Amino acid sequence: MNGSAVPPIALTMGEPAGIGGEITLKAWLRRNEGVPPFFAIDDAGRLQRLASQIGLSVPVRSVATAAAAAPVFKDALPVLPVGVGLSASSNAEPVAANAAAVVSSIDQALALTLGGEAAALVTNPIHKRTLYDSGFRHPGHTEYLAAKAGGGSLPVMMLVGGGLRVVPVTIHQSLRSAIIGLKSEDIVFAGRVTARALGEDFGSQRRVVAVAALNPHGGEDGAFGDEEIEIIAPAVAALRESGVEVFGPLPADTLFHAAARQRYDAVLCMYHDQALIPLKTLAFESGANVTLGLPFVRTSPDHGTAFDIAGTGLANPESLMAALKLAAEIAARRRASVRRPTLV
Repeated sequence: MNGSAVPPIALTMGEPAGIGGEITLKAWLRRNEGVPPFFAIDDAGRLQRLASQIGLSVPVRSVATAAAAAPVFKDALPVLPVGVGLSASSNAEPVAANAAAVVSSIDQALALTLGGEAAALVTNPIHKRTLYDSGFRHPGHTEYLAAKAGGGSLPVMMLVGGGLRVVPVTIHQSLRSAIIGLKSEDIVFAGRVTARALGEDFGSQRRVVAVAALNPHGGEDGAFGDEEIEIIAPAVAALRESGVEVFGPLPADTLFHAAARQRYDAVLCMYHDQALIPLKTLAFESGANVTLGLPFVRTSPDHGTAFDIAGTGLANPESLMAALKLAAEIAARRRASVRRPTLV
């Protein structure tokens, strides 16, 4: 590829029985709405059949390399073959035999992104239970990609949408285990990674981080729990000492209204739903997930496989479109940072 050309984005297949294929087709149809060039790592025949099934006029074209995808994108959806055969399955009925293809699509996209042939990696939703039944040993995409990246990468998940950026300190675990396992050092780590990403990946000038309390009313000085006193407040102090502009812990029920959102650039939340409920309330159709702290750009739609509407033509591509746009924006900032000359 020409050194000055911007590589396309690699988009994984996701669970073939879910809505990943449909939103991929629809995102291509809306490519004139600021969607950056991308290629799907999938089965071209599957996507063409799906397009016919749900009445979408999408020409699908197989490509041999990532470099060949960019010139194709304006006229057809470029598809790089996943290289692993797919078993026949109906919509909304995942089969374990397809797990190998799902993982292969992720691995190919990661290799192309790390090799510079793709500008970023965007992942379509997977069905974790099917992968677990096939021997997949990671809680989800985020943890798998961090392990594959190596070098001790520790991922931090950020959700973006509706003018809000939220970071859950604990992610894919039960609420009980999240509370028991909450540690000051994890809050500090997430806060530092978030503050750095706000500047490097989002171009934020302020980089102000708010920290949510765990308990109702912020614990009421220990009356409703002592996590704020013993775990969260010390983490906030450590972040401040390290140079992060941070405040909290603040009661979560007053942290997300319109006026409060003007005070910060991102919020550290103590558990998954504390972050996801406000984000999905503000941007249910258009939120995106970005993994911070990795040596490559990775985003994804902020929703799952949606088996209940798979194959019906009802899937909304807004979240995937947001993920593609966000991936392109972050990748562009990172490229500009690398090219920027060092001032002596």
